[in-house]
Amino acid sequence: MEKSLTHIALFSALIAALGLMPSMMLATGVPISGQSLGIMLCGTVLGAKRGGLAALLFIALVAAGLPLLAGGVGGLGMFFGPRGGFLIGFPVAAFVAGLVVQNLRARVGIAAFAGAVLGGIVVLYAIGVPVMAAHLSEESLAKMFADLPAYRELPLPVALCALFLPGDIIKAVIAAAVTATVARMRPASLLSRA
Repeated sequence: MEKSLTHIALFSALIAALGLMPSMMLATGVPISGQSLGIMLCGTVLGAKRGGLAALLFIALVAAGLPLLAGGVGGLGMFFGPRGGFLIGFPVAAFVAGLVVQNLRARVGIAAFAGAVLGGIVVLYAIGVPVMAAHLSEESLAKMFADLPAYRELPLPVALCALFLPGDIIKAVIAAAVTATVARMRPASLLSRA
């Protein structure tokens, strides 16, 4: 039990640390940061239960006011703005990513990539994008898609997903590579396959 708590706290800290990486703030008010990579890793390395709990601990710390999100912000107000859906989706995304790795009997790297894509992209977008879209004004949309005229023709949720998708696919590849490396170097530490 003590070891599980340590892993949960460590991966919650990893999510926070990935928020310190330089991020790109979009006109949507939601930054492109490394924190979703941390969510993917919570699930792929720790498994469904521990990964979900690590992400839940992280958002509890954010709700308590700690400035752990990309850009050095935190507090309950973050849950009621354009980032709110993504924050609420963090524990669900980590849980789903872990569930896929635990149950998909493929090589670890392939299972981790599938888990990262299903949990860290599909589930996270399904929860986060509608909330973000509800907070966007016509002015912010015009600014965001000024240099991307083809995106203006797409339905808003599709355009938003297309905006985030390339970076998140790269994060899923990184999560799969890190998870496969953990499996090879320290197999006992890969709790998603324990």
